[in-house]
Amino acid sequence: MEKWTNLIKLKESGLVAVIRKPKENQAVPIAEALVEGGVGALEITVDTKGSYQLIERIKEKFGKEVLVGAGTVLDAETAKMAIDAGADFIFSPNFDEPTVRMANRYGKISIPGVMTPTEAVNAYTAGADLLKVFPGDSLNQNFIKNLQGPLSHIPVMPTGGITVDNAEFFIRSGAVALGVGGSLVDKKAIKAEDYGKLTEIARHFKAAIERGRSNEEE
Repeated sequence: MEKWTNLIKLKESGLVAVIRKPKENQAVPIAEALVEGGVGALEITVDTKGSYQLIERIKEKFGKEVLVGAGTVLDAETAKMAIDAGADFIFSPNFDEPTVRMANRYGKISIPGVMTPTEAVNAYTAGADLLKVFPGDSLNQNFIKNLQGPLSHIPVMPTGGITVDNAEFFIRSGAVALGVGGSLVDKKAIKAEDYGKLTEIARHFKAAIERGRSNEEE
């Protein structure tokens, strides 16, 4: 039941922040700033040094208040290590069926990456809970809208190239959530340790998501 509760929380939040390779002493302040801005799910990419320990630290910091997951997960073995560290969800740039099965085996949310209708159907049939349409900016919101025509039963979350300017349109086109990296986790602000900037950007994203949801296309 916890998995389904978490899946609902993720969809309600509508925003997954992708945190990639932060400095060790900046990771928690980044997470705190994003959460303050309304982010409900934090993705720690596994190519980050000490990623599993970081997942544990942030989970300990926020408890059940925020979902914490692992990103850039390419195989089942990596997924298992992330799950052992406490990851709530497994985020991948690709669809790998053993990785989906591993997440399901341990009651974790599975979010594989897809780019075509065939991949979307295959991944959902294999047990994926939510599909990461990647790269989102290459396919654009019209792809999401068109995909939702015959495949409206499959929940999708575009990731890659999502900005405050296009966030509303992706939601209006049928996306249930957005995965956002550099345009949210701003490197310049982090370098300057201006964490308040991250909070401000997160609030802009949340506002765009709410506008999109209140103006969803028929």
